[in-house]
Amino acid sequence: MSRRTASPTGQAPDLPRPSVPRRLKARRRAVPAVLAVGALLAAGAPEPGPQGLGDRLYPHLGNPGYDVGAYDIAMKYSGRNDAPLDAVTTITARATGHLDRVNLDFARGSVRSVHVNGVPARYATHDEDLVVTPARPVEPGQSMRIVVRHTSNPKGGKDGGWVRTGDGLVMANQADAAHRVFPGNDHPSDKADFTFRITAPRGITAVANGLPLGRSARGPATTWTYRSLHPMATELVQVSLGKSAVVRRQGPHGLPLRDVVPAAERKKLEPWLAKTPGQIAWLERQVGQYPFETYGVLLADAETGFELETQTLSLFEKHLFATDRLPSWYVESLMVHELAHQWFGDSVSPRTWSDLWLNESHATWYEALYADRASKGRASMEDRMKRAYQESDGWRAAGGPPAAPKPPEKGEKIGIFRPVVYDGSALVLYALRERIGAANFDRLERAWYEQHRDGVAGTADFAALASRIHGKDLSGFLHAWLYDTRTPPMPGHPDWRVKKEQAQPGPKGRAS
Repeated sequence: MSRRTASPTGQAPDLPRPSVPRRLKARRRAVPAVLAVGALLAAGAPEPGPQGLGDRLYPHLGNPGYDVGAYDIAMKYSGRNDAPLDAVTTITARATGHLDRVNLDFARGSVRSVHVNGVPARYATHDEDLVVTPARPVEPGQSMRIVVRHTSNPKGGKDGGWVRTGDGLVMANQADAAHRVFPGNDHPSDKADFTFRITAPRGITAVANGLPLGRSARGPATTWTYRSLHPMATELVQVSLGKSAVVRRQGPHGLPLRDVVPAAERKKLEPWLAKTPGQIAWLERQVGQYPFETYGVLLADAETGFELETQTLSLFEKHLFATDRLPSWYVESLMVHELAHQWFGDSVSPRTWSDLWLNESHATWYEALYADRASKGRASMEDRMKRAYQESDGWRAAGGPPAAPKPPEKGEKIGIFRPVVYDGSALVLYALRERIGAANFDRLERAWYEQHRDGVAGTADFAALASRIHGKDLSGFLHAWLYDTRTPPMPGHPDWRVKKEQAQPGPKGRAS
């Protein structure tokens, strides 16, 4: 995700958007309980409720006891973006523990039925969990096929999930909003394969993550099928519905590219779309071959206040490419930010949300490196990092250190996306590069992706790999940069200073 809270000159941009995305102004209230099939629970059984994986920032997100292998999501869109979609979500999973009940993250939809391994199951909703009671307990190692027939409601909140556009819908599920669209295990540590079967009226184009498997028309509707070839976190799911054109071209190594834009503006937007192959080639020279089966940009007629790295199809606000108030190199650098996430955050996903800095530091790093190049030094990497150093203590005081961010405020679930996880965390990479040298840093970047692609990794993994490549223990050095409340001295730049008026005295912070 990139959030445009400042212009390339450091001043607030003259654009009609708030500094904080408006989609999370109020916490979603508990979903009313859905009537289950028969009695909800056996007499005397403990009352079911939310479980969660205990993530430090989102403790109720995700669920223990099983590992999802695949989702098959079928949706029927009426053509009205304020009406619920009928949906069937099929989850294939393996139990990792004894399960009398299976918790799924789900909110903002009604449930019609649940089956587990072909047998009707009892269910109830509690807060933002759908609690399923199988007819028989599931034992460790056993597979489960959970079929949930439900609705998916795009109306009723601005806290993520569906985003209504001028001509349809798109998704913005980061950080914890996929379960406002479909039931699942909504935590990035449980990645899975995805298949989408989207039915929409003729004249509406449906696009989703991955490659198209075909489409079939029946009466006044068309069903579009897509499948991901690599595992994906729920927060990276994307489905676009609208009067869209799909623009196709080839990228490096014959990579199929497809962009999704309003059909009426295809020609006007083409110069921007044509930049993607070169951006991919540039990033491949930095960190290795592009990790997925396809890529493209989705330009949505909506105001969100951010751009988002949904896997293989990054989401952008269309009007970002229509304004003349931003230099082209700056807009291109935002395109590179979301593209870099395909390596850092999508292919290599965070183990916990406290590891978010690994996503955003790298995306910001390559954004800044590209901006330095594209602006011919007018926006130099070193100047940007020096300014970040000056602000760093203030950012740490406001949002916590990079690897131990403060939890979001109530009603601001993406409040963790603060300056400290962007430039404040890219500053950690800059310090590391100064410490271990450019050659070792480049080796580290490539090795990080190669060793963890299609998987999950955390801060300790990164510190261990950096130490191995450097040949010396970097744990103390990185701990100070990642967890201290005060910014350490910058290697190679003894003259750099933080702003004294923002420096906050106090003990050094540690990860909890």
